[in-house]
Formats: sequence, structure tokens, C-alpha cells
Amino acid sequence: MQIESTSLSGILLIKPRVFYDGRGRFFESFQAQRYAEHGITLDFVQDNISYSQQGTLRGLHYQLQHPQGKLVSVLRGKVLDVAVDIRLGSPTFGQSFSCELSDENHYQLYVPPGFAHGFCVLSEEVCFHYKCTDYYQPKDEHGIAWNDPALNIAWPLGNAPLLSAKDKLYLPLKDTPVDQLPRYE
Repeated sequence: MQIESTSLSGILLIKPRVFYDGRGRFFESFQAQRYAEHGITLDFVQDNISYSQQGTLRGLHYQLQHPQGKLVSVLRGKVLDVAVDIRLGSPTFGQSFSCELSDENHYQLYVPPGFAHGFCVLSEEVCFHYKCTDYYQPKDEHGIAWNDPALNIAWPLGNAPLLSAKDKLYLPLKDTPVDQLPRYE
């Protein structure tokens, strides 16, 4: 397993060691001790799987009172995965990191609490896996506008991705009330 730091402190790109043979392939998708050695020490309490069609964009989401760290990966298909630092006072506030996750590269991205997260589907369909450090709380849903020009995210979907009703309503980061943003510690 290879773990790489990214341009945003705390965001880690994980490249598991994949074993191939005539039957197919095998890799460890999680091993607590190995991940803890690289600073991923929060307990994971919930796993989620979403299925989405090509052109779908999910995000940019976060929880404030029950912040979630997320270890994300793709079980089938391909996405552009994005994390945005929305922690007030952070030296990288408003900056984003993106990478391609797919069932071919088997990469994972660790997104710690305090970051907004989203992805867009690049393949015909995707099966996306989230391993979360806190429980989903519907009343604690928050988000940032996916197309916030200040974030300068190069979404490869054009101007009309498939969005949920709530994702269409989120404000740009600069217009989000400060009491609805996490603080940098």
C-alpha cells in the first residue's frame, strides 16, 4: 500500500497493492493498523454505497455538528472525486484537491472532517463506497455550490450535470454563513 499526502493537509491518496492472477485480482480495502500508521485513526462507524449514472454530480457535502471523515473508493466505474477545505482559519481555506477514482486504479481518498466532498460520474454507471467516521444525520446536511467559481473546480461535465434538488440550492463558499462552516483547529 502506498499513501501519498496531497496539496491539502489531511487529505490522503491511498494506492493499495493489487494482486493479479488468472482468477482476477485481490487487494485489502481497509486494515486498521496500517491506516493508523498513516494518521487515519478515527473509528469508522458507517459504510454507504451509492449507484449513479453518467453525468451525475453529488456534492459538495459536509456535516457540521457531526462531521464525518470519509474513506471513499469506487467499486465499479470511474469518478472525478473532489475535496474542498472549508475550515475557517485554515491556511488552505477554499482550496480543492481532485483525483480520479476507478475500479481499475483501486485508489481511495481519505477526506477528514472539516472538508466538503463530492464527485462526478465519468463512466456509464458508478458504484461508489463511503466509509464514514460518524453517522449520517439528515438534519445536519450542509453543502457548497458545486459550480462556485472561486473554487475553480474543473468538473468535466459541462454546465448541466444531474443534480439533486438540494445540491441545486447550495450557496458559494463566500456566501455561506460563517456559523455554518467548520473551524480549523
